[in-house]
Amino acid sequence: MKRLDSIIPAILLAVAAVLFTSCAGQEKTSGKIVVAYVTGWNDVMPDPFTMTHINFAFGHVNETFDGISLANHEGTATIPSEKLKKIVALKELNPALKIQLSIGGWGSGRFSEMASTEQTRAAFAADCRRIMDEFGLDGIDMDWEYPTSSSAGISSSPDDTENFTLLMKAIRDAIGPDALLTMASVCSARFVDFPAVLPYLDFVNVMSYDMRGKPDVLHSSLYRSPLSGSMSTEEAMNAHIAAGIPKEKLTVGLAFYGRGVAPCGDYVDYKDIPSRIEAGFTENWDEQAMVPYLTDSEGNFALGYENARSLGIKCQYILDEGFLGAMYWEYSADSPSGELRDVVAGAVR
Repeated sequence: MKRLDSIIPAILLAVAAVLFTSCAGQEKTSGKIVVAYVTGWNDVMPDPFTMTHINFAFGHVNETFDGISLANHEGTATIPSEKLKKIVALKELNPALKIQLSIGGWGSGRFSEMASTEQTRAAFAADCRRIMDEFGLDGIDMDWEYPTSSSAGISSSPDDTENFTLLMKAIRDAIGPDALLTMASVCSARFVDFPAVLPYLDFVNVMSYDMRGKPDVLHSSLYRSPLSGSMSTEEAMNAHIAAGIPKEKLTVGLAFYGRGVAPCGDYVDYKDIPSRIEAGFTENWDEQAMVPYLTDSEGNFALGYENARSLGIKCQYILDEGFLGAMYWEYSADSPSGELRDVVAGAVR
């Protein structure tokens, strides 16, 4: 039987940990922001005290190139517009929470056509204002992947970069100076004329993940190592600084999922990684990249991902470097206990 004087300190530490976690989203301590992408194709509802901003994914350019579609995700029962209403209702619990509609995503097209004429840009921008008013949103997040590129199987044009700037100006004019207007940016900072578009933006979410180039490498390393993919997070952030974006307008993207090779899986939610370890894959730590990865029974690379340790280190990097905050994709990929989101909320804010 343990003595009380040894048990009480442990109890106090446990209570303190619970209080710290539960209060992490209620009181700012650093002035940083936490942007969480929340998807419309499942029924998972976010804890409104673990982030400052929710980007609801996704709206899309409609088939006539002049407005926004909130279409149901194929194969699911969740209706995005109904879930969006529930998301906005979270502001009753946390009035400081900001909620935006994110438009686009990988493989979401019709941007090039919509942005190509003044008439369709203006109509689309007006619809951004309409949908903000209809749902009570705080702003719009643009996730065109990517201007001038058809890598996602969408149409593109050499004029997309210039038209993107004109589109962002049209949206800013339509939604007004007080609404939020943000964008997601590829890790390399390509495809966008940032000096031209920055006057219309509140901040830029850097997608510092999926930085592979080939399957059997780390997709979200903080620093470069022999296992790193095409870029590291540090290199991605430096690319955006070199493109002319101040640190205080940049969020660092965090992945709540892993990327790997068969049979472990190409894309694995964090909540499913324990099952991979139970199946015989071995967890490793890259001391240079500062991220974990799995190997198979023969020691071959199987999956690169994030865990609480690596995200804690990345959050400290955000604080040390003076960035605006953190962004992550996506909320429902976390463990049921919220291991990753609690780390980010507690460390960054």
